[in-house]
Formats: sequence, structure tokens, C-alpha cells
Amino acid sequence: MGYDEPAMTLGGIFRSLFESGRTDIFAQYEILREAVSGTMSKFYKARDRKSGEVVGLKILDKKKTDQLEARFKGLKKPTEGEIAVSLEHPRIVKTYRHGITTKGEPYLVMEFLEGPGLNSLLIARDECLQGRRVDLLRQAAEALAEVHRMGFIHRDVCPRNFVVETSLESLKLIDFGLTVPATRGFMQPGNRTGTPNYMSPEVVRRRPTDHRLDIFSFGVSVYELLTFELPWTRGTDGTAALAHDTQEPVPIDRMRPDIDPVLARAVMQCLAADPQDRFATMEEFLKSIRRVKHEDRRAE
Repeated sequence: MGYDEPAMTLGGIFRSLFESGRTDIFAQYEILREAVSGTMSKFYKARDRKSGEVVGLKILDKKKTDQLEARFKGLKKPTEGEIAVSLEHPRIVKTYRHGITTKGEPYLVMEFLEGPGLNSLLIARDECLQGRRVDLLRQAAEALAEVHRMGFIHRDVCPRNFVVETSLESLKLIDFGLTVPATRGFMQPGNRTGTPNYMSPEVVRRRPTDHRLDIFSFGVSVYELLTFELPWTRGTDGTAALAHDTQEPVPIDRMRPDIDPVLARAVMQCLAADPQDRFATMEEFLKSIRRVKHEDRRAE
């Protein structure tokens, strides 16, 4: 036996132990197509080579994920995978498993949703949404209520993160990459994350936050669902949210004079600049619109 052999063998043992908890993701899953490339991940339509099941496969960018995690130094932040698998609700995408690839990249395996993102329908001003909006916004509220009930803040509520099933009759909330526990350490000023056009004033101004930042973002998303427009001038960069507490939002009934007034008041309350003036919970929002059946009061 040569001099170097024991060291090589020992190194191989350590390497094997290090990699034993990792998954050769492309050996386990056949990539059918790359569905979406995000800023922090790539998402694929894939097939489990053993079961034949078609799934969604999300592989995170390790460097960008590490940079995000570094914002919470000293805090025990659950991973996106840990959060996602804990959320089981009909209006939330189901995550089956998560782990680390052989390249050290976090990954998640989830149900594959065939339908379009809500943002695509809004950009297209798809008239197929007519008559379905109240059902869809109610489902979106139920999803967000469950996230909050489980003790989390989504932090990136926007139309892009709702996938509408092909029938356009239901939707599901996705993407928990920016989600954090609703505990004091994670609600301190300074964590400016989210999508600018939907970002609450307290986030953009680096003030203390709580779950009501999601209620604001939900309000912007629902306003857009109901009108195809935003309550403020649409921005193209990170400064888009600066107007969210310096300018009054355009009243939704000015954009939609036919809107049910109860629904109009509920949406505008979500958009209050001061979190204290918003609904305290998504359940309160749902309760406020419980008698609303149609977006258009003339349809009653």
C-alpha cells in the first residue's frame, strides 16, 4: 500500500459522508422543460424517474440564497423548503420534499401547476376573468390567512405569485423564498424585500413590520385584479414604492364605478399607509366581504 493511499481513503470517507445527505437531482428527475427562471432560482417541469409523477422542481441559486440568509445573522431562520412543506392548504401549492443537490444548491419538489400566473392574465387584460374575480380574490385571501395562521409573513404577495388553474376557477399561492417567521427578530427595520409595485410603506421606509405588510400587498394585487391598473403610477425600478405613503391611492370606485361598494371599501382599507388602519387579519377582510357575490353591484 502506498504512502498516500490511507489519506486518499480517509478523504473519500469524509467526502462520502458530506455528500450522503445530498441528492443527484438530475438522476432522480427527468427535466421536461424549464418553465420559469427567477432572480433567485430556476423552475422546471420534471418527471420522477421512479414513480413517473410529473412535478415542479425548483433549484435555488446558492450564492443568492446565502446572501439573503446573511441578512438574518444570529437568527434561526427556517429554509424555504422547511416553510413550504409545513404549509398544507387547498389554496397553497403543495411541496412534497426539499433538500440539497450534489452541487450544494437547495431544491424543492412540489406539485406542478399547469395554469398561468395571475400576472400574465392581468398583463393581457384577460376578459375571461370577468365573473370570476371575487372567487379568486377570496381564495387568495384564504391562502394568505393560512400563511399567517402558521406563523409566517410571505413578504412577496403579488399577482406573479398566484398561479391560476387552467379553468380559471381557482388559484394557489406559490413561492416562499422571502417568507420569514412572524417573530420579533424577523420584523425589525431594514429588511427591504419584495416586489416594489406591491411593497408596503413600512417595508420601503425600513420601519418595523408585521404580517400587515402582506395585507397591503394583497390589497394592491386585488386592486389590480379588479381594475387591470395599480392604485399608483406603475414603477419600473426599486423606487416604485416610494409613493405608497406620500400619495393617496386612486379610489377603486373611480376606476370601476360599477364595483360593489362593500368590496371597494375592503380593498381600499387594505391599502392604508398606516398598518393600524388596515384590517388586523386576513380573516377580518374575508368577514367584511362575506356577503359579496359579484364584483359588479349591477350583477346582484
